[in-house]
Amino acid sequence: MKSLARFLPDRFTLMLIGTVTLASLLPAQGRVAAGMETLTTAAIAALFFLHGARLSREAVLAGVGHWRLHLLVLASTFVLFPLLGLALKPLLQPLVTPTLYTGVLYLCVLPSTVQSSIALTAMARGNVPAAVCSASASTLLGVLLTPVLVNLLVVPGHHADASLDAIGRILLQLMVPFVAGHLLRPWVGGFVQRNAKMLKWVDQGSILLVVYTAFSAAVVKGLWHQLPLSALIAVAVVSALLLALALGVTNTIAKRLGFSIEDRIAIVFCGSKKSVASGVPMANVLFPASAVGPIVLPVMLYHQIQLMVCAVLAQRYARRAEPALADGAAAAAPRTA
Repeated sequence: MKSLARFLPDRFTLMLIGTVTLASLLPAQGRVAAGMETLTTAAIAALFFLHGARLSREAVLAGVGHWRLHLLVLASTFVLFPLLGLALKPLLQPLVTPTLYTGVLYLCVLPSTVQSSIALTAMARGNVPAAVCSASASTLLGVLLTPVLVNLLVVPGHHADASLDAIGRILLQLMVPFVAGHLLRPWVGGFVQRNAKMLKWVDQGSILLVVYTAFSAAVVKGLWHQLPLSALIAVAVVSALLLALALGVTNTIAKRLGFSIEDRIAIVFCGSKKSVASGVPMANVLFPASAVGPIVLPVMLYHQIQLMVCAVLAQRYARRAEPALADGAAAAAPRTA
């Protein structure tokens, strides 16, 4: 049963599915939709304020010196993934709608996650301080790089707003609250740490609000009449393929460059992740409301696949480390007797 449980969706994924279902059956319209958009903007600001308040400056400084590791993670996130998205275009275009393919490209230019990358690295006994630094740097750089890459790669006709004005709005909505939270950490950091479980609902709630608002607008425009089931299955398969390629390439390059097993674990997990927490709010700024729903679908599918696969991989890394410790202890025992 425990083995099967690893492949079941987590609670947050189930809530995402429930939110999409609710938006499909009862979409927000008119004044309700306008009110939801205002509430969503405030919730996103709160989300990034809390991220800033949680991030320890000491943790960042502890890993910032490992520049080779960080460069490899950033190259995987913002170079390898976009190249893979473009390379898969001949396979994807006959199978999915143009908007879904835009969603796949958008997935490929998103930054890495913070929480799950760090948690999985810790579970696998990897280099946690370096993972904290790499994942955090990826998130911060993504605020600037993702809109630029969207402007370069987006399929013509979808009118992604990656102008300086859009970048400015992203900085205002995401970066300013983040910096404010970090600057206020000496005063609010203790409260954030003591109430981590309660504040987790703010994190997840803000994402659910964005998803509900985005899918409501898409449903009103006829989303589910435009997306065939075969296209959704194709996106799920391509998401799994993207993850497999990212895991394989990052692990192979890290080995060739002589990184330790602890560093390779951090590289593999930070370099293969894509952030739904950053991706959904930025999509809300970069794309028209009616297009956000289908564009974030690949992000949501990839999110669940990466959690399930990487959880199993982290446990495998941890099991491989345990026999070495046990052997070392057994070898030391006769000498101390």
